[in-house]
Amino acid sequence: MIRPSINDLAAFVAVATHRSFRRAADELGTAPSTLSHAMRALEERMGVRLLNRTTRSVAPTEAGYRLLARLQPALDALDEAIESVAAFRGRVAGTVRVSAPRLAAARLVRDILPALADRSPDVVVDLVVDGRLVDIVSAGFDAGIRLVDSIPRDMIALVLGEPVRFACVASPGYLARAGAPKTPEDLRAHRCLGHRMPGGRLYRWEFARAGRVLTVDTAGSVILDDEELMVEAAIRGLGIAYVASPAAEAALAAGQLQEILGTWMPAAEALAIYFPGHRAVPPALRALLDVVRERSQSGATQSLTATGIAAPGAN
Repeated sequence: MIRPSINDLAAFVAVATHRSFRRAADELGTAPSTLSHAMRALEERMGVRLLNRTTRSVAPTEAGYRLLARLQPALDALDEAIESVAAFRGRVAGTVRVSAPRLAAARLVRDILPALADRSPDVVVDLVVDGRLVDIVSAGFDAGIRLVDSIPRDMIALVLGEPVRFACVASPGYLARAGAPKTPEDLRAHRCLGHRMPGGRLYRWEFARAGRVLTVDTAGSVILDDEELMVEAAIRGLGIAYVASPAAEAALAAGQLQEILGTWMPAAEALAIYFPGHRAVPPALRALLDVVRERSQSGATQSLTATGIAAPGAN
């Protein structure tokens, strides 16, 4: 048997992990048809069927699963060996793919990327703005950014800047017409801007006060899936919005919006950048993480693992 090339084996791992020729091709920068032909050639060369294909899906066979289980750690070890000499190149280079919701992406662009560009100009950050909580490993991302409580506990995460507060806001004109709610239950008598989550369901507004936690189903004539549009709709008097406070900062400062139910809002939540702990960290990702650590408000970023928050800078 002719030994398959490293490129063919890496391509097989991508297809088997993504279970999609299209997503694997996107990761590898090739065409799905080219990748499909390469996998058929690999199977012929090895003399065994590795993938079950239908018109809608692709999945490893039993032989494919066995090969995948042995290949993944071997390729990771190969990457680690190559990256171990990165320091001798003098300059860090490479692409970091990051998945983040809009709020977190804005913070990364504002607070982290300028410093990274100055220090490591050859590092490319491919930032994909997506509100869904994706599996960053199977989706081909090096890292993701989410609220800490949303991050899978098998990941390593570094807190990214100050915690995020949420706020209920409305325009002065709306409040003059409808009055200001005093408690979360009062919202049921108000026009509230619906927030459609990435999965399709409507977000139930969350409140907390003196140990009491409430969730409220709200109703209104507008449903949106973008916080900037929610803020704009609230400014236009279409109702009350429940948004991350950074999205409404400018409008609040300008007097276009007023905050309500401030004593009922839950505690601020931390954003964090996270990445798989079982893989070698590529130099480009490490350069990004180094800037995150240095830009941490406390001067030392907390590291979160499956067991919770570890010592600052422990990663």
